[in-house]
Amino acid sequence: MVEPQGNRSERSRHRGGHRARLRRRILTGRSDGLHDHELVEYLLALAIPRRDTKPLANRLIDEFGSFARLLVADADMLGNFPGMGDTSVAALKVVQMAALRLISEPVRQQPILASWQALLDYLRADMTHLAHERVRVLHLDSKNRLIRDELVSEGSIDQAAIYTREVIKRALALGSAAIILVHNHPSGDSTPSRQDIAITRDICAAGATLGIAVHDHIVIGRDGHTSFRSKGLI
Repeated sequence: MVEPQGNRSERSRHRGGHRARLRRRILTGRSDGLHDHELVEYLLALAIPRRDTKPLANRLIDEFGSFARLLVADADMLGNFPGMGDTSVAALKVVQMAALRLISEPVRQQPILASWQALLDYLRADMTHLAHERVRVLHLDSKNRLIRDELVSEGSIDQAAIYTREVIKRALALGSAAIILVHNHPSGDSTPSRQDIAITRDICAAGATLGIAVHDHIVIGRDGHTSFRSKGLI
């Protein structure tokens, strides 16, 4: 059955009016009142303008649970979701990249220890909703400025490997005066495990013999974060 032209035109006008209202709310600074699915809907509309993106936006939020979890989802997983293509995935991922770039700017422009809260905000935005465990090492110079932020390991849902020798070897290669270890707990609980504590102390001991300080080890979870330094664990 062929849909009458009038029905298609009516739906097109309704869709255009709805997007125009969303656009006005964004441009007038009222975007804080937008629901998660409305943000996704508008982003997808930019990628696929001739399609009603509201149903797809609703399905994505239902599947991933929130706007934040959707943005940090793996690109391949997003691309395999029904209705999503490369352009749509890129529209979501560029928002994630832009947000992290904005949050990380103070971290990259100032000594880390002078912008500690900015660092925590950046790490939580980047790692809180990850489905798998990742280990990162932040390499700092003698003035505690960031040299390199490196992903050193990515594991299963609850385990990623980190090796003392490799961490120290890389710090020496970069000329790092200090490092900060970071990893996430996909379970949501940021409490360090016994293994976390043991490997951190091994790295501290190895670094001390070569003049490389371990400023902290930060565990990120949905419940917040745990700092080994503030807990007296190192």
